[in-house]
Amino acid sequence: MELFYRFSFEAARQLPRLPTEHPCSRLHGHSFHLEVRVSGPLDPTLGWICDFATIEVACNTLRDHLDHRTLNEIEGLENPTSEHLAVWIWNRLHTILPDLTEVRIQETDRAGCIYRGT
Repeated sequence: MELFYRFSFEAARQLPRLPTEHPCSRLHGHSFHLEVRVSGPLDPTLGWICDFATIEVACNTLRDHLDHRTLNEIEGLENPTSEHLAVWIWNRLHTILPDLTEVRIQETDRAGCIYRGT
């Protein structure tokens, strides 16, 4: 069985390794939408895989760290592609949510990234 939790945040970024003529090499912002998934067996006593409150607290901590920030200024996100952001988020959530199976980031209504760990 699998649970998911969605949240969003607003942030600016610049992708410094791109050629200067690429639009993403300039500072720009996104309304990022994230979805995290946790899977595991259904606890027969509690009737759930994981308490949604645990997932929510972990995600709120991340959102507070990322929301209305310039991602390049956050340690580990000096080149904040969606792929790097997904790995960065995974590394922080996986310690709190050991049954984490997926981090899904949507940076626009048409584009995003899915990371399922290494």
